[in-house]
Amino acid sequence: MNKDADKKISIAITGASGVVYGVRLIKHLLEKGFGVRLVISSAGEKVLKEELGLNWSGEDGKVEEAIRDYYSPYGKAVDYYRADDLLAPLASGSSLSRAMIVCPCSMGTMARIAQGVSGNLIERAADVIIKEGGRLVIVPRETPLSPIHLENMCKLSNLGVTILPAMPAFYHKPQGIDDLVDFVIGKIFDRLGIDNSLFKRWG
Repeated sequence: MNKDADKKISIAITGASGVVYGVRLIKHLLEKGFGVRLVISSAGEKVLKEELGLNWSGEDGKVEEAIRDYYSPYGKAVDYYRADDLLAPLASGSSLSRAMIVCPCSMGTMARIAQGVSGNLIERAADVIIKEGGRLVIVPRETPLSPIHLENMCKLSNLGVTILPAMPAFYHKPQGIDDLVDFVIGKIFDRLGIDNSLFKRWG
């Protein structure tokens, strides 16, 4: 695997509740020295504003500036791409992008990925990761799960996609929301082979 490509991870934030997982995931990746390619769906933009008060929508330049300012303490820029930008590098296997995390992932996005429907950059980038044999982690945030949701998860899992629901544990005695969120992010890092101490391990 190309080492430079391996240090860039694509992150997609969609319209499921729990956007804090995606926002905090990026922070931890930057702190680890990874480059981040960020795509946000239109519904994800709305949830970011509703749940975290982050206005990451509108003109490209203003969105890029807002994201850059938010993550400036962590020392590395985030490459931002519009969800309708199908000419972005991560839309092609030739970009050597080999890791992607959809966090959180709405059931609609997961269904379209499972069916190979690439209507926007998030779905196309996920399709590329699957076809190129890369590492795709999907973090669904929904409850309860219908048979349709479960079938889509099973289909993707059989294709080698990691289905990692946002299900924090409590055996590490979390002291607040950050601890709960970091538990899930630590599990994501484990699946990608990224060393971390984001949660206290059992035993």
